[in-house]
Amino acid sequence: MSIDEAATIPARVLAFAAHPDDIDFGASATIAGWTAAGASVSYCILTDGDAGGFSDEDRPGLAELRRTEQRTAAARVGVTDVTFLGEPDGYLQPSDAVIREIVRRMREVRPDIVLSMHPERSWDMIQKSHPDHMASGEAVTRAVYPAVENPYAYPELEAAGIASFKVPWLWFYGSPAHLENRFVDVTGAEELKIAAIMAHESQHPDVERMQARVRAILQDNARRGGLGEGRSAEVFHVVGINTDETIAGF
Repeated sequence: MSIDEAATIPARVLAFAAHPDDIDFGASATIAGWTAAGASVSYCILTDGDAGGFSDEDRPGLAELRRTEQRTAAARVGVTDVTFLGEPDGYLQPSDAVIREIVRRMREVRPDIVLSMHPERSWDMIQKSHPDHMASGEAVTRAVYPAVENPYAYPELEAAGIASFKVPWLWFYGSPAHLENRFVDVTGAEELKIAAIMAHESQHPDVERMQARVRAILQDNARRGGLGEGRSAEVFHVVGINTDETIAGF
C-alpha cells in the first residue's frame, strides 16, 4: 500500500498529543474530514496541561479545565472518545510506564492510523518542538514499533486480553518541513479547525492574532504542497509501519 492509498478514509484513528490543544492546532481539520466521512477517531492526551495558560486566576483546577476544553474541542470535529494519561506538564518522558499506557490504548483501539506529534526537533518553527512534544512523539514511535505488535512486550496486557496489534500507518504532525510528505486539502474545514482551537479559551491571550496566524499557516501549507492559491492544507510526515511494502523485522 502506497502513501497515496493511505490517504483513503480510515476506519479507526488514534491521535496522541502532549497537551490539550496540540491536536487541534496540528490536525483537527483533517480529523473533521475523517469523522464526517464515517471514521471513528479517538484522542489520548499525555499530560495534564497544568503549566499552560496566562492567568493566575486559572491555576487552581487548571488541569480539569483543560480536560473540559479538550473534550469540547474534540466534539466540534466529531470526536467523543478522549482519554488522558495525566502526566505532569513540562516533564513528559518516553518512560516505560508512559509507553505501556500508549501500547494499551493502541491495542484497545486497534487503529488504521496512529496520529502523533513528531519526535524530531523542527528548527523552522521551534514552537513545534516543545520538549513534551518531542517526548510524546518518541514514546508513541517506540510503542508503534515494536512494542504494540510484540505479544512478549508488556505480557501483562496480553494476559489481560489486550492483544498485540500491528499498526499500518503512523502520521506525524508538527514535523520538520523537510520530512513533510502528505498535504491534506482541508479547504472548507477552516472554520471547524478554528472552532476546535477556540474551545481552549484558557490558552488564547490574543485571539485575533492566533486566528490570523492559523489561517496563514493553512494557506502556506497549501502553496508548498502545490494545491494552489486560495486553498488550505494540513501537513504530515506519513510513515508506513505494516504495509504491503514492509517486511517484518526490517
